[in-house]
Amino acid sequence: MKPFLKLAAVVLAMSTALPSAASDAADTADFTPAQQARIGEIAADYLVAHPDVLIEVSKKLQARQQAMQQQAYVQSALKAHRLLMQLDGVPVSGPRDSKVIVTEFFDYECIACSMMAPVMEKVMAANAGVRFAFRDWTIFAARYPESTQASHRGLGIYRRQGAEAYMNYHNGIYRTGHNEGKLTAEDIEKVATAAGAGAASGDDSAASDRLIENNDALAEMLGLTGTPGIIVMPAENATADNTTVIPGVVSEQVLQQAIARASGNAQ
Repeated sequence: MKPFLKLAAVVLAMSTALPSAASDAADTADFTPAQQARIGEIAADYLVAHPDVLIEVSKKLQARQQAMQQQAYVQSALKAHRLLMQLDGVPVSGPRDSKVIVTEFFDYECIACSMMAPVMEKVMAANAGVRFAFRDWTIFAARYPESTQASHRGLGIYRRQGAEAYMNYHNGIYRTGHNEGKLTAEDIEKVATAAGAGAASGDDSAASDRLIENNDALAEMLGLTGTPGIIVMPAENATADNTTVIPGVVSEQVLQQAIARASGNAQ
């Protein structure tokens, strides 16, 4: 390990694990280069003998970074609250007057979204008073055209047959287990037929494209970097304390806790 790397490791470890020592050091005169080098050698030897210190520092640093990222997500969601509540054309399920809105940005080709789908189903079943909004974000479309095809079909079903048929289609696509390029046009039509949809129509593809483009712009505004991206917040009076942004797959319990916070029922 080079000397400056040793010193960096020491500073990181000592500033996190030994804050009082760092404070005391700040009150002393500057060390000479020779003294600094010796301190680095001693500390580096200590860290080699006690690697658990660096592991603990790494965990604390990671937790701190995750907390900062969550704060940034939440602030972005609060700024975009009005846009998130504009649901014209967006597939939704749940009462119009719900006090809590759960928004999921998803792609039908996303394997993580596929993993999240059964969790979302269970949470929806347990929260009849919550409104769920599904925003198509076709980030895989450049590689897999079925991403857009599946979204167009689902949005058309929602416009014509309503929320129940849409949810049957939406969940049915994920139940195929086909994603990351394995979803086919045959899969899409088979699931659409099972959901009670009529023949596909290209007449409203422009409306679907506009909605997908708006979702893309909104996801960028929120700082989301992939799917699924889930935002749980009150329909009104959203704050940093009652808003949660989930960038990825989580358990039913975590999602339920976010809903409890948004509804003001957190323990």
